[in-house]
Amino acid sequence: MASLKNAKHEKFCQVWHETNNKSEAYRKSHPTASKWKDATVNNRASELSKQDEILGRFSELQELALKSHGVTIESLLKELDEARGIALKAETPQTSSAVSATMNKAKLVGLDKHDASVKVDVTVRNTLDDFYS
Repeated sequence: MASLKNAKHEKFCQVWHETNNKSEAYRKSHPTASKWKDATVNNRASELSKQDEILGRFSELQELALKSHGVTIESLLKELDEARGIALKAETPQTSSAVSATMNKAKLVGLDKHDASVKVDVTVRNTLDDFYS
């Protein structure tokens, strides 16, 4: 995906990516918004950021930034593994830092998600007689 055809939308994506602040991005991409109440800007920025075209462009900008810096999941996992090793080999082992590195590795590969579901059958009794039968 190349730059967005709508210049305001492209600017919104660029500033959002640079600042990680949707409201600031909206104000900079829509100059008249500087006169609006914060709540209005926040709402408009939130609505705009949910559009497929905007999300796609934002994701593309993130990918480009990661590639330009040579960052991959593998490189981050390697760095975290090295940090974990250093933490454990310190004169006074830094177990908290080691656990933090391990948890961050889990987050990178999606193992931190808790997806539990419970199925329950419920029978509603109308009277006490139903309960004792």
